[in-house]
Amino acid sequence: MEHIVFAHDLTRADRVVLETLATDYSDHLKAKEKGNPDSAYASASDTEKTGKEETNTNNTNGAKGGVNKDAGGCQKASATRTDAAVTHLSALNDPKSPSFEPSITNFFDLADLQSFQWLPPSLLSAYQQWATSLIRVPTDILMITHLLIYFSTTVPSAFYLLFVRFSWPHAILHAILNGWYVGTYTLMMHQHIHMRGILTKDKLCTRVFDAVFPYVLDPLMGHTWNSYYYHHVKHHHVEGNGPDDLSSTIRYQRDEFSEFAKYVGRFYFLVWLDLPLYFARKGRYEQAAKAAFWEYGSYAMYVAMWKFAPGGGKAVFWTMVLPLMVLRVALMVGNWGQHAFVDDEEPESDYRSSVTLVDVASNRHCYNDGYHTSHHLNPLRHWREHPVAFLKGKETYAANNALVFHNIDYIMITVRLIMKDYMTLAKCMVPIGEFQMNMTLEERAAYLRRHTRRFTEEEIKVKFGKKAN
Repeated sequence: MEHIVFAHDLTRADRVVLETLATDYSDHLKAKEKGNPDSAYASASDTEKTGKEETNTNNTNGAKGGVNKDAGGCQKASATRTDAAVTHLSALNDPKSPSFEPSITNFFDLADLQSFQWLPPSLLSAYQQWATSLIRVPTDILMITHLLIYFSTTVPSAFYLLFVRFSWPHAILHAILNGWYVGTYTLMMHQHIHMRGILTKDKLCTRVFDAVFPYVLDPLMGHTWNSYYYHHVKHHHVEGNGPDDLSSTIRYQRDEFSEFAKYVGRFYFLVWLDLPLYFARKGRYEQAAKAAFWEYGSYAMYVAMWKFAPGGGKAVFWTMVLPLMVLRVALMVGNWGQHAFVDDEEPESDYRSSVTLVDVASNRHCYNDGYHTSHHLNPLRHWREHPVAFLKGKETYAANNALVFHNIDYIMITVRLIMKDYMTLAKCMVPIGEFQMNMTLEERAAYLRRHTRRFTEEEIKVKFGKKAN
């Protein structure tokens, strides 16, 4: 318990989730100290000594990783606590509930905004009403907020650099500002590509703007046109970190810098070719043509702007090329962290090949991106529903030995792995299920280390079957 940290700026949902998990763990430790553990399993040590798990934990029937259904008070208290948390968080997401709370900005919750004396309540209410009329899901007012910010800062700044006057101080400040924006923008677009839009379909103007704005903002934020959609939705979620996934981590030793460099390098220099060829190999020729068209069309646009824009090559580099160079590294650093820990028993399981993060950077500023397992379980699940879905499925997560971390983001997971700093990762791990709860800190570190091992081609054939062919 001493390693669980509650950051002051956790979202309300994350605080509820972490409090629920922390109390489960605390109850388990208290019961164990009294000599009346709520588990039939005395320790994780026996498994750690052999380096093997004796049971298949991909079930909810009281296997080693899960919840002992015959246990008493702790489980009942946990179930009651979890039900209350689910009810509370569901009400925050329900526009019909008196407790409904839309997200207006990523930095402040609605209660914080309402407490600001300098912000007139009538102005906040008017903005909320206006934005709600434009957005597709009533919780998502912050997407309107962000679009207003991008079109009032990034777009005019880039236009000035490209078509009016280039200056080095302006270009550097522009790059810094966009570097601050890009994570939140990318995860807003993550919602856009899965939901096929974020604005209401009830108005022609919002339908048109929803379809057009990515073609303006994407190049300024480091994305080539539609590449995120084709790589992420049409490819990554189809393959699910399996052997045919171009961004799969299973063929790499995930705590070695040289392996990480090869992984990033492959995507960085070859995705323009790999993705269309992937679709072609799968017989999806139309998608191959579209992926190639939009990727190469983006490059052609860069060249045209380089040649004809008054700001010239310097302006194009700072407004488009540099963001592309940075983002493509960042995307792979993040994906490495999301899929670094893969269980060698069932690497196909979404529970066992991805992680859940309860942290500020991923969830407050990036649309609950920390709930990556929940996202893989249901790619169409709305971002505000991830904490609720996680709590509803908590026992299933535990039964599958799913990994949950807190107080760390995907980038720092990647950094700590390359440093082989498994003790810090073990401290950030939030134990769920009795098997994990019975682990010492050292056992957690050893457990995490085993999950970063490279799979051999023979293992891939055995574990993935037809997918490896």
